[in-house]
Amino acid sequence: MLNRVILIGRLTRDPELQYTPSGVAVTKFTLAVDRPFTSQGGEREADFIPVVTWRQLAETCANYLSKGRLTAVEGRINVRNYENNEGKRIYVTEVIADNVRFLESNRTNSNGGGDPFHDDGKSIDIPDSDLPF
Repeated sequence: MLNRVILIGRLTRDPELQYTPSGVAVTKFTLAVDRPFTSQGGEREADFIPVVTWRQLAETCANYLSKGRLTAVEGRINVRNYENNEGKRIYVTEVIADNVRFLESNRTNSNGGGDPFHDDGKSIDIPDSDLPF
């Protein structure tokens, strides 16, 4: 049996970081994943898929992901249910991610937003003695 999912989409809003009573980090966000076809009206449609990350991955996602950022998620589908305050059974389907890839750099300002590999147009002067070859 196999329960594996890979998604590529954009975050619909900033991730929400919380901690369980025992101190374990958990981050939740929703990924908008475009469908590979258009509606009868010619418009693109998307699925909005809830994603949950745990522990160190949760903290990393909370620190580096933001609304609109293109992201790849790998994990498993989880279906859970609970009874709400009115006694109604509520079912929740979500992806429990064990791997998240940031597919775009996070450019929050003109100098690359903390991206050390951002090309700001300045040349880099490295002496020949520093080159390993």
